[in-house]
Amino acid sequence: MSYTKDVGEVSARYRQAGEVPSVTYPSGTHVVFTAPGSATSGQYGLFEWNMTGTRGGADPHFHKTFSESFYVMAGTVRLFNGESWIDATKGDFLYVPQGGIHAFSNESGVPARMLILFAPGPPREEYFSELAEIRSAGRKLTHEEWVEVWARHDQYPA
Repeated sequence: MSYTKDVGEVSARYRQAGEVPSVTYPSGTHVVFTAPGSATSGQYGLFEWNMTGTRGGADPHFHKTFSESFYVMAGTVRLFNGESWIDATKGDFLYVPQGGIHAFSNESGVPARMLILFAPGPPREEYFSELAEIRSAGRKLTHEEWVEVWARHDQYPA
């Protein structure tokens, strides 16, 4: 039990849509940091991932300190569960515990949208913002440089 008082308290946090930070990748993919760990006292992070029809996503990887869950809201998103790729559609859900190999991609040629939930809530917005900066600047990182970027953000190639 993390709340030990016998009475409730006023502690809810509200953010209007216009206050929510986001980042857009050169591909047009738009990531909304709906509820980053900084807004949830580190309990979870919730991000809205809006993909264009351009192919893209994340290669197989794992995390040591947080789980990751995917909920498809529109379109078709290919999700990798560590063994096989699944063509997930609206309403489909994938939970990946810490250490679980996973990946995602939009290969459908049409837009797709999903929610990604991280628990507990690491500062993933820092990782996604850094990726956007690298891609927008057209920087070409060596494999060793990528490994360093990934490791700083608890992301390890599988």
